Amino acid sequence: LGKHAHVWVEFRHHDRWHTMDPVPASRDELLETVGRPGVFGKLGKAVSSLWKDSINNVTAERQQEAIQPVLKAWNRVSDAVRERGIPTIAGNYDEGVGLGSDDCGCAYETDEDKARGTESIAYTNATVTDATRRYLRGLPRHLRVMLAAPRERKAEPIEVLLVHGSPRRINEYLFEDRPDDLILKRMAEAGADVLLFGHTHKPYHKALAMETEAGGTVFRHAVNTGSVGKPKDGDPRACYVLLTIDPERPKADPGYCAVEHVRVAYDVEEAARAVEASPLPDAFAQMLRDA
Repeated sequence: LGKHAHVWVEFRHHDRWHTMDPVPASRDELLETVGRPGVFGKLGKAVSSLWKDSINNVTAERQQEAIQPVLKAWNRVSDAVRERGIPTIAGNYDEGVGLGSDDCGCAYETDEDKARGTESIAYTNATVTDATRRYLRGLPRHLRVMLAAPRERKAEPIEVLLVHGSPRRINEYLFEDRPDDLILKRMAEAGADVLLFGHTHKPYHKALAMETEAGGTVFRHAVNTGSVGKPKDGDPRACYVLLTIDPERPKADPGYCAVEHVRVAYDVEEAARAVEASPLPDAFAQMLRDA
């Protein structure tokens, strides 16, 4: 190569192409002759340092160190939920990790998505603590709450059921465009007036009318709570639900259950960069940004 030859490296990491220019020392010498060593010389050193730090010296151990804050935060959340006795149900991913399975029970549209999912649960299985795994393995699939009217003794209690996918399966997808009759059937089979579920990561609320045997009409509420950590409705903010239930109102009045989806902003970019610094596919980081 000539003294001032320009050499760079292109490489593919997971599903993204990267270009790194090491800016050889000879380039610094050339720039000094141009008379701008203060600017270009510092730039050359900065890029050279980036090359050495981010390419040459990146090891599996350093990748593990980069993701440790995320993993520790996850374990801290799990510890806090246990310590405070917060009622919690299992999701399909929780169940897979709790059982040490290589299958999270997800439905993938492409082979590429499936490969990423396999890589994700394998990485999680290799990094969670034994205490977290035992906790996930012991979580219930359903949680039922019965709310009775304190003053109106004749009022029927409101049955609230919390599940991950549906009352039938932990990984059943109840998308908003599923037929109302199907959702009502799932709710009737489970004896739920209000059904709280997730799995799709897309929040919505439906007040569904249902005829009674006596010829009247009652309402059941199907509520997808959305997702705190990985929304998929185009809004990257975290999402949770606030319910206001009045068991003294008759079920013929859909107003007995009021639903508010609350969005909370957080530093999505910081979370995405943490994923990119980990051994996980960069596509997961972009999913957080795009929601």
